[in-house]
Amino acid sequence: VGVRELRAYIDWTPFFQAWELAGKYPAILADPVVGVEAGKLFADAQIMLDRVEGERLLQPRAVVGLLPAASVGDDVHVYTDESRTEVRAVVHGLRQQFAKDARESLALSDFVAPAGSGHPDWLGAFAVTVSGAEELATSFEAEHDDYRAILVKALADRLAEALAERAHEMVRQEIWGYAPNEALDNDALIGEAYRGIRPAPGYPACPDHTEKFTLFDLLDAERRIGVRLTESCAMYPTASVSGWYFAHPSSRYFGVGRVGRDQVEDYARRKGWNLAETERWLGPNLGYEPEDAA
Repeated sequence: VGVRELRAYIDWTPFFQAWELAGKYPAILADPVVGVEAGKLFADAQIMLDRVEGERLLQPRAVVGLLPAASVGDDVHVYTDESRTEVRAVVHGLRQQFAKDARESLALSDFVAPAGSGHPDWLGAFAVTVSGAEELATSFEAEHDDYRAILVKALADRLAEALAERAHEMVRQEIWGYAPNEALDNDALIGEAYRGIRPAPGYPACPDHTEKFTLFDLLDAERRIGVRLTESCAMYPTASVSGWYFAHPSSRYFGVGRVGRDQVEDYARRKGWNLAETERWLGPNLGYEPEDAA
């Protein structure tokens, strides 16, 4: 998949937000307050995309995996093969904790068939990246052209998201093939009008960033597409996206929210961590004050 194909999948609204221009594309181009500025920025973006496409200055790459899997409690076990007898990796999950509430408390494992259910199921995984933006931005900065340096980085981010969108579409229609007759335009794709979700480790449904290490290991992402993780679980190149695919018809996005000490202790046990380490990684989701907090 090249830049030419990905241009049709770009969600432009976050692009304008990155430049602190409020409004939804394409209406923002006619906005009485920011429309003129947005139009100039959009035109410059097209010129830059024409250049990176024609000179192949940015390289989109993707790796996708479809893994035999089954849920075990709040976790998903990934197996070495379709016999589903040997566990290759465990994808750890957290469950929402709604006390005295009619709402369902969800975990991502709910969207995978349970082990022993007799229903063989799968977990999808993906990582995509757009390389070359840092080098191109550095060359613009050497020419004292900070505007184009920022522009190319912003466009690389949009292309990475577009590649994630295109890869997911290919998974639904061809690779996993559970929606072969899907026919959605870009607005419908942006609106997530399709079956299935692609939550990313570190985000509301799976807030533990360290699960990216499991994801990258399963995909062999660094060797295959040249994207790597830092110690803090940031992806490099920065124009990269990764996550899981769930195909269950009822799968939907949600936030785990605050978790209690009992769940954190259980998560620590499943991860093989001590409590302090677990509390550090789950800090924003803690529903209590850790004992060793300063």
